[in-house]
Amino acid sequence: MMTHRERVIAALSHKRPDRVPIDLGGSIVTGINSMAYQKLKKYSGYKDTRSHVTNIILMLSEVEEEIIERWKIDVLPLDRYEAAGGVPLSGEWFLHPLPDGSPAWFPKGFSPKIREDGAWEIYRDGVCTDLLSPGSGSFVPAYHPLKDAGISDLESFEIPRISDAELEYLQKKAKHLHEETDFAVFGWFNGSIFETSQFLCEWGEFMIRLASDKGFAHKLLGKLTDAVIRDLRLYLDAVGDYIDVIGFGDDFGFQNGLQISPDLFREMFKPRLASIYGEAHKLTDAFVLMHSCGSIERLIEDFIEIGVDVLNPVQTSAADMDIKYLKKTYGDRIAFWGGGCDVQRILPLGSEKEIEKDVRNRLKLFGEGGGFVFAPIHNIQADVPPENVAAMYEAAAAQ
Repeated sequence: MMTHRERVIAALSHKRPDRVPIDLGGSIVTGINSMAYQKLKKYSGYKDTRSHVTNIILMLSEVEEEIIERWKIDVLPLDRYEAAGGVPLSGEWFLHPLPDGSPAWFPKGFSPKIREDGAWEIYRDGVCTDLLSPGSGSFVPAYHPLKDAGISDLESFEIPRISDAELEYLQKKAKHLHEETDFAVFGWFNGSIFETSQFLCEWGEFMIRLASDKGFAHKLLGKLTDAVIRDLRLYLDAVGDYIDVIGFGDDFGFQNGLQISPDLFREMFKPRLASIYGEAHKLTDAFVLMHSCGSIERLIEDFIEIGVDVLNPVQTSAADMDIKYLKKTYGDRIAFWGGGCDVQRILPLGSEKEIEKDVRNRLKLFGEGGGFVFAPIHNIQADVPPENVAAMYEAAAAQ
């Protein structure tokens, strides 16, 4: 029998493991919303359903050892130091209600302003930076520091460097996970340049700049790329020997197509991402994973060319993302991490039998010959019934 780490490495190397590896909570894009997780704990018979919220912005909880063992999870996370801006994972926790009112453990330092309408606001230096709307399960950016900025403003715009405190934290945790466990270690780095530009400028404005102000867009993307590579070198100097996968994220897809044309991607983003992923390959033996949501089939060949080893979340319900086609066309050159269950229709709305059937079918199609790690398509959302989450992972663990 393979160890957890051996199983993941074999699968990502396009070799047939003893079973398809399974991930739940291995990264901030393969996790479970805290409200869904605590309902799952209650459904599973836990008396204490409280969880530790390790990512406040996405409202994700740490998956505990008992659940990891129960569902044969093979991956452990090396997440970034801050659960939200200015809120480090220091190991100190306090009880605070989740948006649905159930108590959870939050990192010390988290102090949201909760409005009368139920919205949560996070402030830094007197500015509301993130907003969780009533009924929502996660925060969205509320502050865009480069909105209406000119190209001259980019000269003085500072991109913070990864801190020494974070590097020390990451190295200590990564070394422990690598040396004291046999799980695959998923280091989430992020390294976004497209999505970060949208957050900085506001989505619509940056998209207009891409079309009408290429000078500004080039300047901003160049500055971000330099900052990413600067931090990547420091990050991998600290953890590169201990991680098995390094995760990057940039969402280029919508449900029905790309956010930008392939030509614009190849002009503005492909060379820059190639330099980032190339640097990662030079500095670590870890597999390079790219998280890009939506209908991105038209860019997969480009992703392969620039050094992407693994694609996530594999949104098979989006246009042109058919499982059989993806596996046949790209499956010998890129591994798939995700796509393990239809999270738009079947997981939240289907019966347990429908979920089991969907999971078994995807394990067979994606898992043939290796090249697949089971995970749902992106994070499990707050409104997914706990019995459906359990059915999905029971089916995956029963392979």
